[in-house]
Amino acid sequence: MKKIVSVSLGSSKRDHKVYTSFLGRDFEIIRRGTDGNFKHAISILKELDGQVDAIGLGGIDIYLYSKNKRYSLRDGLRLKNSVKKTPLVDGSSLKGTLERETIRYLKEKNIIPIKDKKALMVCAMDRFGMAEALVEAGAIVTFGDMMFTLDVNKPIYSLEELEFQADRILPEVCKLPISMIYPVGQKQEIEPIEKYGEYYDEAFIIAGDFHFIRKYIPPCLSGKVIITNTITSSDVEELKKRKVEKLITTTPEIQGRSFGTNVIEAVLLILSKKEWKEITSEDYLKLIKDLDLKPRVEEFIKSEQ
Repeated sequence: MKKIVSVSLGSSKRDHKVYTSFLGRDFEIIRRGTDGNFKHAISILKELDGQVDAIGLGGIDIYLYSKNKRYSLRDGLRLKNSVKKTPLVDGSSLKGTLERETIRYLKEKNIIPIKDKKALMVCAMDRFGMAEALVEAGAIVTFGDMMFTLDVNKPIYSLEELEFQADRILPEVCKLPISMIYPVGQKQEIEPIEKYGEYYDEAFIIAGDFHFIRKYIPPCLSGKVIITNTITSSDVEELKKRKVEKLITTTPEIQGRSFGTNVIEAVLLILSKKEWKEITSEDYLKLIKDLDLKPRVEEFIKSEQ
Protein backbone atom coordinates (compact mmCIF):
# COMPACT_ATOMS: atom_id res chain seq x y z
CA MET A 1 0.00 0.00 0.00
CA LYS A 2 1.28 3.43 -0.95
CA LYS A 3 1.14 6.08 1.77
CA ILE A 4 0.68 9.80 1.11
CA VAL A 5 0.62 12.41 3.85
CA SER A 6 -0.52 15.95 3.14
CA VAL A 7 1.05 18.35 5.63
CA SER A 8 -0.92 21.58 5.77
CA LEU A 9 -0.48 24.95 7.42
CA GLY A 10 -4.28 24.91 7.74
CA SER A 11 -6.47 24.00 10.67
CA SER A 12 -6.09 20.54 12.20
CA LYS A 13 -9.91 20.43 12.45
CA ARG A 14 -9.90 19.58 8.74
CA ASP A 15 -7.72 16.48 9.21
CA HIS A 16 -8.85 13.32 7.48
CA LYS A 17 -7.71 9.82 6.53
CA VAL A 18 -8.95 7.59 3.71
CA TYR A 19 -8.08 4.26 2.15
CA THR A 20 -8.72 4.08 -1.57
CA SER A 21 -7.31 2.69 -4.81
CA PHE A 22 -6.22 4.11 -8.16
CA LEU A 23 -5.48 1.94 -11.21
CA GLY A 24 -5.44 -1.15 -9.00
CA ARG A 25 -3.02 0.30 -6.45
CA ASP A 26 -4.04 0.76 -2.83
CA PHE A 27 -3.41 4.11 -1.16
CA GLU A 28 -3.58 5.43 2.38
CA ILE A 29 -4.04 9.21 2.28
CA ILE A 30 -3.70 11.29 5.43
CA ARG A 31 -4.11 15.02 5.95
CA ARG A 32 -2.29 16.61 8.93
CA GLY A 33 -2.96 20.25 9.71
CA THR A 34 -0.51 22.26 11.78
CA ASP A 35 -2.78 25.20 12.75
CA GLY A 36 -0.46 27.68 11.06
CA ASN A 37 2.55 26.61 13.13
CA PHE A 38 5.44 26.80 10.66
CA LYS A 39 8.01 25.14 12.95
CA HIS A 40 5.61 22.28 13.68
CA ALA A 41 5.09 21.79 9.93
CA ILE A 42 8.85 21.52 9.39
CA SER A 43 9.10 19.06 12.28
CA ILE A 44 6.40 16.81 10.77
CA LEU A 45 7.99 17.01 7.32
CA LYS A 46 11.36 15.93 8.71
CA GLU A 47 9.66 13.12 10.64
CA LEU A 48 7.93 11.84 7.48
CA ASP A 49 10.96 12.20 5.21
CA GLY A 50 11.97 8.74 3.99
CA GLN A 51 9.05 7.08 5.81
CA VAL A 52 6.22 7.58 3.30
CA ASP A 53 5.89 7.30 -0.48
CA ALA A 54 5.03 10.94 -1.15
CA ILE A 55 4.29 14.13 0.77
CA GLY A 56 1.80 16.79 -0.23
CA LEU A 57 2.18 20.36 0.95
CA GLY A 58 -1.13 22.09 1.74
CA GLY A 59 -2.12 25.58 2.80
CA ILE A 60 0.80 27.05 0.87
CA ASP A 61 2.31 26.96 -2.60
CA ILE A 62 5.95 26.53 -3.40
CA TYR A 63 5.52 28.22 -6.76
CA LEU A 64 3.15 30.76 -8.30
CA TYR A 65 2.80 31.01 -12.06
CA SER A 66 1.97 33.65 -14.61
CA LYS A 67 1.76 32.93 -18.33
CA ASN A 68 5.50 32.77 -18.91
CA LYS A 69 7.16 32.90 -15.48
CA ARG A 70 7.41 30.94 -12.25
CA TYR A 71 7.85 32.64 -8.88
CA SER A 72 9.08 30.92 -5.71
CA LEU A 73 7.49 31.64 -2.33
CA ARG A 74 10.11 31.99 0.38
CA ASP A 75 8.10 30.06 2.98
CA GLY A 76 7.14 27.39 0.47
CA LEU A 77 10.79 26.78 -0.40
CA ARG A 78 11.73 26.58 3.29
CA LEU A 79 9.21 23.78 3.78
CA LYS A 80 10.25 22.01 0.59
CA ASN A 81 13.93 22.15 1.49
CA SER A 82 13.31 20.48 4.85
CA VAL A 83 12.56 17.23 2.97
CA LYS A 84 15.55 15.42 1.46
CA LYS A 85 14.40 11.90 0.49
CA THR A 86 10.65 11.64 -0.10
CA PRO A 87 9.05 13.25 -3.18
CA LEU A 88 7.21 16.42 -2.10
CA VAL A 89 4.61 18.25 -4.21
CA ASP A 90 2.35 21.25 -3.62
CA GLY A 91 -0.14 20.73 -6.46
CA SER A 92 1.05 23.73 -8.45
CA SER A 93 2.49 21.62 -11.28
CA LEU A 94 -0.82 19.79 -11.68
CA LYS A 95 -3.15 22.79 -11.45
CA GLY A 96 -2.38 24.03 -14.94
CA THR A 97 -3.44 20.66 -16.39
CA LEU A 98 -6.21 19.43 -14.08
CA GLU A 99 -7.99 22.75 -13.59
CA ARG A 100 -7.74 23.70 -17.24
CA GLU A 101 -9.21 20.28 -18.07
CA THR A 102 -12.02 20.90 -15.56
CA ILE A 103 -13.16 24.08 -17.34
CA ARG A 104 -12.92 22.32 -20.72
CA TYR A 105 -15.05 19.45 -19.39
CA LEU A 106 -17.69 21.77 -17.90
CA LYS A 107 -18.03 23.57 -21.21
CA GLU A 108 -17.96 20.45 -23.40
CA LYS A 109 -20.61 18.66 -21.31
CA ASN A 110 -22.67 21.84 -20.97
CA ILE A 111 -22.73 21.40 -17.19
CA ILE A 112 -22.80 25.15 -16.65
CA PRO A 113 -22.97 28.06 -19.09
CA ILE A 114 -19.62 29.84 -19.29
CA LYS A 115 -19.58 31.95 -22.46
CA ASP A 116 -20.47 35.59 -21.74
CA LYS A 117 -21.06 34.78 -18.06
CA LYS A 118 -19.42 36.98 -15.42
CA ALA A 119 -16.91 35.19 -13.21
CA LEU A 120 -15.01 36.24 -10.10
CA MET A 121 -11.65 34.47 -9.86
CA VAL A 122 -10.60 35.26 -6.30
CA CYS A 123 -6.91 34.64 -6.97
CA ALA A 124 -5.52 33.67 -10.37
CA MET A 125 -1.81 33.81 -9.62
CA ASP A 126 -2.04 30.50 -7.74
CA ARG A 127 -4.04 28.79 -10.53
CA PHE A 128 -3.26 30.54 -13.79
CA GLY A 129 -4.40 27.53 -15.84
CA MET A 130 -7.97 27.87 -14.58
CA ALA A 131 -7.92 31.62 -15.13
CA GLU A 132 -6.73 31.26 -18.70
CA ALA A 133 -9.24 28.45 -19.39
CA LEU A 134 -12.17 30.57 -18.17
CA VAL A 135 -11.15 33.41 -20.46
CA GLU A 136 -10.67 31.02 -23.40
CA ALA A 137 -14.15 29.58 -22.72
CA GLY A 138 -15.63 33.06 -23.11
CA ALA A 139 -16.24 34.07 -19.50
CA ILE A 140 -16.05 37.74 -18.51
CA VAL A 141 -13.60 37.43 -15.64
CA THR A 142 -12.75 39.73 -12.77
CA PHE A 143 -9.49 38.72 -11.10
CA GLY A 144 -9.45 39.48 -7.39
CA ASP A 145 -5.79 38.85 -6.61
CA MET A 146 -5.16 42.31 -5.17
CA MET A 147 -8.32 42.18 -3.05
CA PHE A 148 -8.10 38.67 -1.64
CA THR A 149 -4.35 38.55 -0.97
CA LEU A 150 -3.45 42.18 -0.16
CA ASP A 151 -6.90 43.63 0.69
CA VAL A 152 -6.48 46.32 -1.97
CA ASN A 153 -9.67 47.17 -3.85
CA LYS A 154 -8.15 46.94 -7.31
CA PRO A 155 -9.94 44.45 -9.58
CA ILE A 156 -8.09 43.16 -12.64
CA TYR A 157 -10.04 42.66 -15.85
CA SER A 158 -7.67 40.99 -18.32
CA LEU A 159 -4.96 38.34 -18.46
CA GLU A 160 -2.59 40.96 -19.82
CA GLU A 161 -3.12 43.18 -16.78
CA LEU A 162 -2.85 40.13 -14.52
CA GLU A 163 0.52 39.32 -16.09
CA PHE A 164 1.67 42.90 -15.62
CA GLN A 165 0.63 42.93 -11.95
CA ALA A 166 2.26 39.54 -11.37
CA ASP A 167 5.57 40.79 -12.71
CA ARG A 168 5.25 43.92 -10.62
CA ILE A 169 4.20 42.56 -7.23
CA LEU A 170 5.06 38.85 -7.00
CA PRO A 171 8.81 39.27 -6.52
CA GLU A 172 8.10 41.17 -3.29
CA VAL A 173 4.92 39.33 -2.24
CA CYS A 174 6.77 36.01 -2.40
CA LYS A 175 9.14 37.25 0.32
CA LEU A 176 6.29 37.82 2.80
CA PRO A 177 5.32 35.28 5.48
CA ILE A 178 2.52 33.13 4.07
CA SER A 179 0.25 34.17 6.97
CA MET A 180 0.21 37.72 5.58
CA ILE A 181 -1.26 36.72 2.22
CA TYR A 182 -3.26 33.52 2.87
CA PRO A 183 -5.53 32.32 5.70
CA VAL A 184 -3.66 29.69 7.71
CA GLY A 185 -4.42 27.93 10.99
CA GLN A 186 -7.27 29.42 12.99
CA LYS A 187 -7.84 32.10 10.35
CA GLN A 188 -9.50 29.33 8.32
CA GLU A 189 -12.08 28.84 11.08
CA ILE A 190 -13.09 32.43 11.88
CA GLU A 191 -16.33 33.90 10.61
CA PRO A 192 -16.00 35.53 7.20
CA ILE A 193 -15.78 39.31 6.96
CA GLU A 194 -18.34 40.71 4.52
CA LYS A 195 -16.39 42.74 2.01
CA TYR A 196 -16.16 43.28 -1.74
CA GLY A 197 -19.77 42.13 -1.96
CA GLU A 198 -20.34 43.87 -5.30
CA TYR A 199 -17.88 41.52 -7.00
CA TYR A 200 -19.59 38.43 -5.57
CA ASP A 201 -23.01 39.85 -6.48
CA GLU A 202 -22.26 40.54 -10.14
CA ALA A 203 -20.64 37.15 -10.78
CA PHE A 204 -22.43 33.98 -11.86
CA ILE A 205 -19.28 31.87 -11.36
CA ILE A 206 -17.07 32.29 -8.27
CA ALA A 207 -13.83 30.38 -8.74
CA GLY A 208 -10.56 29.71 -6.96
CA ASP A 209 -9.18 28.62 -3.62
CA PHE A 210 -11.97 27.92 -1.14
CA HIS A 211 -10.35 29.76 1.78
CA PHE A 212 -10.05 32.89 -0.37
CA ILE A 213 -13.68 32.50 -1.51
CA ARG A 214 -14.82 32.13 2.11
CA LYS A 215 -12.66 35.02 3.39
CA TYR A 216 -15.15 37.75 2.41
CA ILE A 217 -18.14 35.61 1.43
CA PRO A 218 -21.56 37.30 1.72
CA PRO A 219 -24.50 35.66 3.54
CA CYS A 220 -26.41 34.93 0.34
CA LEU A 221 -25.06 33.54 -2.93
CA SER A 222 -28.38 32.58 -4.48
CA GLY A 223 -28.00 31.23 -8.00
CA LYS A 224 -24.19 31.22 -7.94
CA VAL A 225 -21.82 28.45 -9.09
CA ILE A 226 -18.71 27.78 -7.00
CA ILE A 227 -15.67 26.20 -8.69
CA THR A 228 -13.04 25.38 -6.07
CA ASN A 229 -10.83 22.67 -4.63
CA THR A 230 -10.49 21.37 -1.04
CA ILE A 231 -13.97 21.00 0.45
CA THR A 232 -15.18 19.29 3.64
CA SER A 233 -18.74 18.25 4.51
CA SER A 234 -19.07 21.29 6.81
CA ASP A 235 -17.99 23.55 3.93
CA VAL A 236 -20.74 22.01 1.81
CA GLU A 237 -23.33 22.75 4.49
CA GLU A 238 -22.10 26.34 4.75
CA LEU A 239 -22.49 26.82 1.00
CA LYS A 240 -25.99 25.34 1.11
CA LYS A 241 -26.97 27.81 3.82
CA ARG A 242 -25.75 30.62 1.59
CA LYS A 243 -28.04 29.27 -1.17
CA VAL A 244 -25.30 28.40 -3.65
CA GLU A 245 -26.87 26.72 -6.68
CA LYS A 246 -24.05 24.41 -7.69
CA LEU A 247 -20.69 23.30 -6.28
CA ILE A 248 -17.93 22.04 -8.57
CA THR A 249 -14.60 20.83 -7.25
CA THR A 250 -11.63 20.32 -9.55
CA THR A 251 -10.58 17.24 -7.58
CA PRO A 252 -12.90 14.23 -7.27
CA GLU A 253 -14.79 13.33 -4.12
CA ILE A 254 -13.08 10.61 -2.06
CA GLN A 255 -15.26 9.27 0.76
CA GLY A 256 -17.07 12.57 1.26
CA ARG A 257 -14.04 14.79 0.86
CA SER A 258 -12.52 16.69 -2.05
CA PHE A 259 -8.80 16.70 -1.33
CA GLY A 260 -6.40 19.39 -2.51
CA THR A 261 -4.44 19.25 -5.75
CA ASN A 262 -1.30 18.49 -3.72
CA VAL A 263 -2.78 15.09 -2.82
CA ILE A 264 -3.88 14.31 -6.37
CA GLU A 265 -0.47 15.36 -7.70
CA ALA A 266 1.18 13.01 -5.19
CA VAL A 267 -1.07 10.16 -6.37
CA LEU A 268 -0.27 10.81 -10.03
CA LEU A 269 3.43 11.12 -9.31
CA ILE A 270 3.45 7.67 -7.69
CA LEU A 271 1.43 6.14 -10.52
CA SER A 272 3.74 7.68 -13.13
CA LYS A 273 6.81 5.96 -11.63
CA LYS A 274 8.77 9.07 -12.61
CA GLU A 275 10.78 11.62 -10.70
CA TRP A 276 9.00 14.95 -10.11
CA LYS A 277 11.46 16.79 -12.36
CA GLU A 278 10.77 14.30 -15.19
CA ILE A 279 6.97 14.30 -15.21
CA THR A 280 5.28 16.51 -17.82
CA SER A 281 1.87 18.05 -18.37
CA GLU A 282 1.25 15.35 -21.00
CA ASP A 283 1.98 12.66 -18.38
CA TYR A 284 -0.51 14.26 -16.00
CA LEU A 285 -3.14 14.55 -18.73
CA LYS A 286 -2.74 10.89 -19.73
CA LEU A 287 -3.10 9.74 -16.12
CA ILE A 288 -6.15 11.98 -15.62
CA LYS A 289 -7.75 10.27 -18.62
CA ASP A 290 -6.61 6.77 -17.57
CA LEU A 291 -8.15 7.33 -14.13
CA ASP A 292 -11.23 8.96 -15.68
CA LEU A 293 -10.85 11.76 -13.15
CA LYS A 294 -13.79 14.11 -13.40
CA PRO A 295 -14.73 17.12 -11.33
CA ARG A 296 -17.23 16.68 -8.55
CA VAL A 297 -20.50 18.37 -9.49
CA GLU A 298 -23.11 18.82 -6.78
CA GLU A 299 -26.35 20.67 -7.46
CA PHE A 300 -28.08 21.87 -4.32
CA ILE A 301 -31.85 21.81 -3.90
CA LYS A 302 -33.17 24.78 -5.85
CA SER A 303 -36.23 25.09 -3.65
CA GLU A 304 -33.89 26.40 -0.93
CA GLN A 305 -33.16 29.51 -2.99
